[in-house]
Amino acid sequence: MTLSAPDATSLAVANPGTLVQSIDWVAIAPPLIAALAALGVLLADLFLPAGRKKALGWLTAGGLALALIALLPLATGHTRSTFCLRTVAAATDNGLCSYVADDFALAFQLLALGGALIAALFSVHTVEEEKLPGGEYWFLLLSSATGAALLPASRDLATLIIALEVTSLPAFALVGLRRDGRGAEAALKFFLSSVTATAVMLLGVSFVYAATGSLHLAAVADGLSHAPGQLKPLAEAGAALTLVGFAFKVAAVPFHFWLPDTYTGAPVPVAGYLSVVGKAAGLSGLALITTIGFRPYGHTWGLALAVLAALTMTAGNVGALRQRGSTAHSAVRLLAWSSIGQAGYLLVPLAAAGYAGSDQPIGATVAYALIYGVVNLGAFAVVAAVGRSAGSRLDDYAGLFARRRWTALALAFFLLCLAGLPPGVVGLFGKVVVFRAAVDAGLGWLAVVMAVNVVIALYYYLVWTAKLFAPAERPVTDRRLPAPLAATLGLTAVVAAVLSVAPQLVLQVAGGSLF
Repeated sequence: MTLSAPDATSLAVANPGTLVQSIDWVAIAPPLIAALAALGVLLADLFLPAGRKKALGWLTAGGLALALIALLPLATGHTRSTFCLRTVAAATDNGLCSYVADDFALAFQLLALGGALIAALFSVHTVEEEKLPGGEYWFLLLSSATGAALLPASRDLATLIIALEVTSLPAFALVGLRRDGRGAEAALKFFLSSVTATAVMLLGVSFVYAATGSLHLAAVADGLSHAPGQLKPLAEAGAALTLVGFAFKVAAVPFHFWLPDTYTGAPVPVAGYLSVVGKAAGLSGLALITTIGFRPYGHTWGLALAVLAALTMTAGNVGALRQRGSTAHSAVRLLAWSSIGQAGYLLVPLAAAGYAGSDQPIGATVAYALIYGVVNLGAFAVVAAVGRSAGSRLDDYAGLFARRRWTALALAFFLLCLAGLPPGVVGLFGKVVVFRAAVDAGLGWLAVVMAVNVVIALYYYLVWTAKLFAPAERPVTDRRLPAPLAATLGLTAVVAAVLSVAPQLVLQVAGGSLF
């Protein structure tokens, strides 16, 4: 059967050239530079002699620094997007784009790439002293950072999942690079738990796609609003399963059980990286799917996240409270449980966004995540420094001020920031904006739970701080800090101090919409 002339004409596009779109290379530059740096490190590892492998660490740091610089052209207040669906009239809408570089994406990309850069700086001595395979280590770190930078700019479920797995899969190998039983066990626990969560999340995404017919978050929201009655149970089940997958990535209770053992078995810089960059990736994905994709179910997921936030902060702080100073690796374990507690605080504004029916409370999460990222990486850097000579127990920090004054003062400042006490003013202001988000959304009960947990956290942060200025139990000969590790401590301490003097540099993101 042949088509008549009118039928053939109706199948033609008036302007076929409009279906071809160009890629906005400036918009995708930050994750692209990190990916190219990863490939560059992998190739350089093949040709560099064994005595010059240390240069790979500096190449990694340079690549991450370039990726951070690539954020500057995007920080103009103008949203850029690419990989968009276009109509035959060449019209486009950010809601149908797979990659959007808005204020939300830029803030989390700053956190991901900046956190990876700090982790790279204090990894240089770890790779050398623990004899880790340098080429593999730096390649995996850059690959994971690429996924973490891509994720907050993703605006469809397929890209979100791919970015999340690009972040997670190299992290499994990073945890297991330490050639001892603890590293292998930690990597296995991390891997099995994460794979299970990913499988659940993929099942949820398939349900959502079946109910809405789209993977773009804005179209998913529209589809959920107008889903036929017979498809509503499928859509609701899909939304719940998808949230479960992202809750694991954030280490929310009851999906947190893998975290303390994983942090303890991993090299200290990897544990610090996971506590900040890995958590930021999961948090940004959770914020995107809830506030954009699952917006019609706001009150439902708002209540679910509020309960998760309360359980997570309570379990994390109680777990940290139970750590004993004489136990091996108790310093890292305390920071691991503290990280779970901090995740609960970060979930509070997300829950508030569900109740408020607006994305404005998300700014409080972004501001607190930026503050937490700087001080937590600084605390892990101190743990790496002290562990080189004294040990990994909390009791090994007794009398640190007498042996290494500036290191002790830096750790004390980081702990006070995490506790929200002066002179760690920026930590105090971060908690205030989170409190305000909960109260403004009518979640008074959640604000009360948070207040109780802040008091609990004060105890173990102050106990650790007091140890720093106590008399030393035994003489310890401290080794000279390597230059990269000293630079990391100085950088994080200076940034935290600047933010305490001028907290508005970070807190301004809490004042309006980021999308």
